[in-house]
Amino acid sequence: MQDTFNKLLDNSVSVIAFLIGVFHLLNVSGFIVLSTPDIRIFHLMMMMMMLFLTKPTLKRLEGNTLDRLASLILVAAAIGSSVYLLSRWQEIAFSGGDTEPMDGYVGIVILFLVLEGARRGVGLFLALICLAFFTYPFISEYLPGVFNSRGYGLIRMSEFLTTTSLGVYGIPIGVSASYIIMFTIYGAFLSEFGAGDFFFRLSSRLTRGMLAAGAKTAVIFSTLLGMISGSAAGNVAVTGTLTIPMMKKEGYEPHQAGAIEAVVSTGGQIMPPVMGAAAFIMAEIVGTPYANIMKVGIIPALLFFTSIFFVVHMQAVKNGLKPRPVDTSDTEPILMILLKGAPFVIPFLALIAMMVYGYSPFKASFVSIIMLLVMNVIWNRRIDLDFFVKSARAITKGARGVVPIAAACAAAGIIAGTLGFTGLGSKISGLIFEASGGIPFFALVLTMVVAIILGMGLPTTAAYLILATVVAPALAEVGVPILTAHMFVFFYGCVSTITPPVALASYVAAGIAKADINKVGWTAFFYGITSYILPFMFFFGPGLMLNGEWVDIVPAIISGFVGVYGIAVFVIGYMKKELPLWQRLIMGAAGLLLLHQGLYTDAAGLAIYALIWWLQRSGGEAEPAPAS
Repeated sequence: MQDTFNKLLDNSVSVIAFLIGVFHLLNVSGFIVLSTPDIRIFHLMMMMMMLFLTKPTLKRLEGNTLDRLASLILVAAAIGSSVYLLSRWQEIAFSGGDTEPMDGYVGIVILFLVLEGARRGVGLFLALICLAFFTYPFISEYLPGVFNSRGYGLIRMSEFLTTTSLGVYGIPIGVSASYIIMFTIYGAFLSEFGAGDFFFRLSSRLTRGMLAAGAKTAVIFSTLLGMISGSAAGNVAVTGTLTIPMMKKEGYEPHQAGAIEAVVSTGGQIMPPVMGAAAFIMAEIVGTPYANIMKVGIIPALLFFTSIFFVVHMQAVKNGLKPRPVDTSDTEPILMILLKGAPFVIPFLALIAMMVYGYSPFKASFVSIIMLLVMNVIWNRRIDLDFFVKSARAITKGARGVVPIAAACAAAGIIAGTLGFTGLGSKISGLIFEASGGIPFFALVLTMVVAIILGMGLPTTAAYLILATVVAPALAEVGVPILTAHMFVFFYGCVSTITPPVALASYVAAGIAKADINKVGWTAFFYGITSYILPFMFFFGPGLMLNGEWVDIVPAIISGFVGVYGIAVFVIGYMKKELPLWQRLIMGAAGLLLLHQGLYTDAAGLAIYALIWWLQRSGGEAEPAPAS
């Protein structure tokens, strides 16, 4: 009986997921044309239904009759409140915002559902953050100093947060209902039709014969999949089962293998063109074409991955690893591998080209899905039942993957709406401005600390949503360009997944590697140290974001790539041989000087490089260090 019910429940959720996926595909294609509020309300309703049917009230109550009854009541409440709002929003909008008492009562139900959805789908931490912001209007009149303001009632707040486009049904859920769901479905199509195997084959072939080929395969493979997945921890779970055992077999220690996978899976979130889906929200909030987000993100992402390549290589040399013998039976040229992967390569390149030329990301993703299907039919020269089964499974899997992101987006709407309605956002910005004395560097440091703390334990999208509404405006107050400010908090929202003590990506990797959790967490933190430095360079070296004249941009990029080498040497403590602590420290300083945009800093950094290189060369032959 239990198994039958669970199977029926899972099938019901799959049907709901398939229907909402088809709905969004038809909407993007133009076959269904609905207003923005209709789409957002319907999207959140379906996501909450799936969430409450799949996530128990408490883990220990999973399968309990009382838990199922509570979940069904929540599903009914989600349907009822959403249908009511669908019938009322036009009248409220056309009347200039006039509401009735029932609107407020239904709004309270929706807010409760969103908070419970955030708790079940993302975690208690996000729900508590939302609740803390939501309670501010009720206690603000009793607070001292800058936080004192006129109070607001529960009905007034619920009406504002649920009947306007500045709360639950604002920009975040709008992005979930347009960009994010299309890209999760696109990623599911790639996965179902075999793109993962192709990416792994290509990565392995590119690194064949290299020292630490397995680790370098992990870097490329996890990057290709991580940019689409939207979750660093999820990416570790998918790719780590392949790459971590491969690295351990090569000779990396378990905590090193786990740390490498955690870092590169996190880095996938910052790699264009998809950037873990959070970049689509950034484009909407900042009000800039998505192509601009890709443009400013490409060099920092390449610097990050160049840095981890250096780290991986130096750690291999330090451990005394040797290149694995080349499999002489595997002689397939890279060109042939790319040709066999054309059904994935061509649609992916078309996706990038369309976004660069100004097509909306969700339109570009829809066209790329169609191209992927057509290319697979041409390559396989048939359309059979398996083709349709894979397509249906991809739509279902993609839609189900959006559930926790939609919950996070709706919860972020509560925070953004409260900040805007009460003026709390400007007060927080003012506090950071006052604490920093208006000095950009101190404001950046304070923002970094707040961003890492608020981002801990949250998926990339949820972390960025909170940071974009709470702390990014503070940087604008001290003269940081708005896009630079958002990229700054976006990076720290991403790296919070490898920042102890709450480093989700590292913890997942530690489980796969069978290594100590804290050891993996701190190792990943040091391996990924470049990602903590780069955001500061966005402000002090705008050339890394391709801002400015080419005579400034080109030297900044070149010196940046040279600079991350110095950071890697500092992290591993090895060049031709092990470096004493003082040499590691000044190599780290040289890396910072080269990352900083400027002729004099570049010259100073290169002078230090030359000094250390001479000291290494004059000290004898290179000696691999024994594995620790």
